[in-house]
Amino acid sequence: MIYTITVNPSIDYVLQLKNLNTGEVNRTSNDVKLPGGKGINVSRILKELKLDSTALGFVGGATGSMFEELLSQHNLKTSFTKVKEDTRINVKINAVDQNEETEINGAGPQISESEKKTFMDNLNTIGDGDIVIMAGSLCKNLNSDFYLDIAKKIQKNGAEFVIDTTGQALLDTLPLHPLVVKPNHHELADLFNVTFKDEQEIITYARKLLEQGAKHALVSMAGDGALLVTKDKAYKANAPKGTVINSVGAGDSMIAGFSGTFMDTKDPIESFHIGAACGSATAFSQDIATKEKIDEVYKQITITEL
Repeated sequence: MIYTITVNPSIDYVLQLKNLNTGEVNRTSNDVKLPGGKGINVSRILKELKLDSTALGFVGGATGSMFEELLSQHNLKTSFTKVKEDTRINVKINAVDQNEETEINGAGPQISESEKKTFMDNLNTIGDGDIVIMAGSLCKNLNSDFYLDIAKKIQKNGAEFVIDTTGQALLDTLPLHPLVVKPNHHELADLFNVTFKDEQEIITYARKLLEQGAKHALVSMAGDGALLVTKDKAYKANAPKGTVINSVGAGDSMIAGFSGTFMDTKDPIESFHIGAACGSATAFSQDIATKEKIDEVYKQITITEL
């Protein structure tokens, strides 16, 4: 079984308008409310790929009820930990004529010690043959080692884990050998306080993540495609042609496609191919990509060994 963990899920209120004029009244041309959170996006893509998953995380308050109602439309299996404070709302503004996306993200609820304990106790059923995908930001009062604590617990029980976060929280988990990590090229540069001059330098620093313990490194590069770096090889996926409508969830979709396919096939190259297709297909969609869109984009992607 694949488990996804969204510590700080959200209702994503996505607004589309021609131009965003700050300090003035703006009117939208379209808006949609979506169940948001990186792990939730992963579970939704896995569902499109006909792979089962269980979504875990914290939800609470009136917004938490609305979040679960929105999520119920997608028929996902869930096992959320209920908390006292409200699930957050994130606002995503897409100014079409300006070709700009603006995000305003809520902080999320405070998690009590008893709520945290309930969540950790629920992980006891995860064991050998399972994969846990941890993705996204933490609630404001959870320590940066929260993901590390989860990784230690589920690894002790024989499960694999994937982590999609940044900074020290990512680096701390590397000695536990995550199946895959997925920084974008800007996040990778920030991890090592460097500036990349070319693709080869990106590969060099992605390999440092492997040297510290990761089994695979995916690096997304927006319009320049993506890289898969393994211990002794590197591969590139080209960026397919299409109009980027909403990049929210593209990275999560790539993680889902790679992790779900790898669990099924143990083939990193095919997993990369499907992961890249899932990421781009979501970027070309208003919401998380459908299987039909993923299959369409898959045909445009070529994997090249570098």
